[in-house]
Amino acid sequence: MAKTKKKQEKVDLTPKQDKVTPQQLERIQGTVDKINQTQMNLGQMEVRKHQALHYLAGVNDELTMIQNQLQDEYGTYDVNIQDGTINYPKENGETDKKD
Repeated sequence: MAKTKKKQEKVDLTPKQDKVTPQQLERIQGTVDKINQTQMNLGQMEVRKHQALHYLAGVNDELTMIQNQLQDEYGTYDVNIQDGTINYPKENGETDKKD
């Protein structure tokens, strides 16, 4: 029966570093700080966005209430927002007549 040779493993006897260099540590910490700060900024922006969307929804509700009041009072809510002219709907195919 043939004998198989086992490979001998080389053992590395040089001591391993316990810590990275101070410069490497400073660079790592600085980069992680930048990531954390950016994530915090993004979170703050999301909160502001959420608040702005709620505000916009409230303003849209207010506009809807105004439109309903105009509809009840004038029969339309189509108003020129520059000069306040009420744009009544054309009835029976008639066009606006200017005298």
